[in-house]
Amino acid sequence: MLTPAFLGPLAAHAFLQYALLGGVLVAIPCGLVGSYVVIRRISYIAGAISHSVLAGLGLVQYLRVVHGVTWMSPLGGAAAAALVSALVIGWVSLKLRQREDTVIGAVWAVGMAAGIVLISLTPGYAADLMSYLFGNILMLTPRDLVLIGALGVAVVAVVTMFHKQLLAVCFDDEFASLRGVRTARYHFLLLGLTALTVVVLVSVVGIIMVIALLTLPAATANHLTRRLSHMMIVAALLCAGLTAAGLALSYGPDLPAGAVTILLTGALYFATALIKRR
Repeated sequence: MLTPAFLGPLAAHAFLQYALLGGVLVAIPCGLVGSYVVIRRISYIAGAISHSVLAGLGLVQYLRVVHGVTWMSPLGGAAAAALVSALVIGWVSLKLRQREDTVIGAVWAVGMAAGIVLISLTPGYAADLMSYLFGNILMLTPRDLVLIGALGVAVVAVVTMFHKQLLAVCFDDEFASLRGVRTARYHFLLLGLTALTVVVLVSVVGIIMVIALLTLPAATANHLTRRLSHMMIVAALLCAGLTAAGLALSYGPDLPAGAVTILLTGALYFATALIKRR
């Protein structure tokens, strides 16, 4: 999909290079963690975490505009809000024995509401926050790329160290608990990984569509592979390729790159599902 009509501007404009590099960087944690999310069937948890990110973004914007706090990064605020929401979901569902779907709905709604209130309290129009809501990969800066890369490295390191335990929790947590695995600890770890991955994906496709990019490449890879390790690799490659294709196809007609990426991702998922069915 990287046609000559796109390669010319790509070589000339730094913002396109940043966007393409950002798509490659997010593909690695997306493929790894997205595979766990699909196997564990916790995509709704990822949705709640992604929407609660708006609270962190709104808080950072409020502090920067109203109180002059300039050192805080929007992605840093998003990461903090995502991790807090993941801990709340895990703690309430595991420790207080509440229905997980109710907790997810509460975190989803409260996070969005808190973000909307903070944005309304901030003078002026928060254009950069709207880009996080709907996604604008073309607005990535070198600072964003460094933070995305750091979060990606953290995700890869944790997955490398605890893959066997996470695998046991995803497939059969009751049996893993009987074998002495501290399933609650690794359940929290998986939620934390999901939160960090959601943060890096928000900068590419936005809060609204982050669930699709987190789950659809992994679900497509699940149609094409039989081992989780292969599924992770294929999902990462698909995520990188689809992000690059969405960027290239959207550039000429001036369409939203995140939305085009999701359309391509959804089309590929349904195509592989039909082929596997037949």
